[in-house]
Amino acid sequence: MTQFADPKTLSKAELESGGIFAPKFDTNGLVTAVTIEAGTNEVLMVAHMNAEAIAETLRSGHATYWSRSRGKLWKKGETSGELQELVELRTDCDQDALVVVVNQTGHGAACHTGRKSCFYRRVEMTDGEIKLAGTGDAPLFDPEDVYGR
Repeated sequence: MTQFADPKTLSKAELESGGIFAPKFDTNGLVTAVTIEAGTNEVLMVAHMNAEAIAETLRSGHATYWSRSRGKLWKKGETSGELQELVELRTDCDQDALVVVVNQTGHGAACHTGRKSCFYRRVEMTDGEIKLAGTGDAPLFDPEDVYGR
């Protein structure tokens, strides 16, 4: 298993400005990963990565995450064909979050609903009620055909 530097062994300056990658994993060994589309910077999805997922993403060049619901590595698009080709992996200032910059392949859908982005609804307040409203983003593929759900 891949080992990264322990952030507790680094000074604040080393952690925030140095060249050592030392992700701050949570108590479950995960770090939040926000995935954006190269070129447009549109947020496609939010997932989690453990050390193994980060290493596999860097090794393979395809975004790989940790599926909390399945309890295993999840190569995005392995079933649907909607693979995410890694362009760049970034970390924030204190290394407790990642941005995964990708080229979305296939139909261009990152969401299991068939949409480009998992963020296809807005939270709105209308007449004192909080509701969800669609953004108008139509599915790019039929999830029933792809996943048989």
